Amino acid sequence: MKVLIVLTSHDVLGNTGRKTGFWLEELAAPYYAFKSAGAEITLASPKGGNPPLDPKSNESDFQTEQTHRFEADAEAMAQLASTVRLDSVSQSDFDTVFYPGGHGPLWDLAEDKDSVALIESFVAANKPVAFVCHAPGVLRHVKTPAGKPLVEGKKVTGFTNTEEEAVGLTNVVPFLVEDELIAKGGIYSKGEDWSSYVVRDGLLITGQNPTSSQATAELLIKQFTQ
Repeated sequence: MKVLIVLTSHDVLGNTGRKTGFWLEELAAPYYAFKSAGAEITLASPKGGNPPLDPKSNESDFQTEQTHRFEADAEAMAQLASTVRLDSVSQSDFDTVFYPGGHGPLWDLAEDKDSVALIESFVAANKPVAFVCHAPGVLRHVKTPAGKPLVEGKKVTGFTNTEEEAVGLTNVVPFLVEDELIAKGGIYSKGEDWSSYVVRDGLLITGQNPTSSQATAELLIKQFTQ
């Protein structure tokens, strides 16, 4: 199994003066789930190179066994430091794609034409795609081969409005993931705030929050082992 993981290159948290980026747990937990499944992993980002880590995701309250493992893993850190440019990758080279969240993707990947085209090509090739936390927001412009929003009529989840409110960024983010998925016709559902909750509808797998990262990756892996 060849897995492409797409990370954000955006590091500015709106007008707050603070930094953002990808959320470490949402990369680390899936990374090792895929590794355990024997997958070959490629990391990509719009700008290539070392993508920005949301500094908050590296605070002690949000560190996990997997994030510690990742940061102590020289091979993983070297791979992270040299992500390939998103415009250089092709769906034909991979079996699936996984998007970790963090707030960064709401600014760049959600509007990135290369990302939109990449996801559309995976779906058109009948390959599963997975997104966790804020990453389902990158689906806002993605369409089916028939030209309809990809999430229209599909069961989906993603970072909730109440979770966004809890972190105080409701009026900072360019859009709310929950609202956007519903606006695009998604059949949105959610679990308790901060609990693991994952939904699959055909080729589309979405997870609600950082706690859902491991389960989202494991559900994606099941697509290849059933």
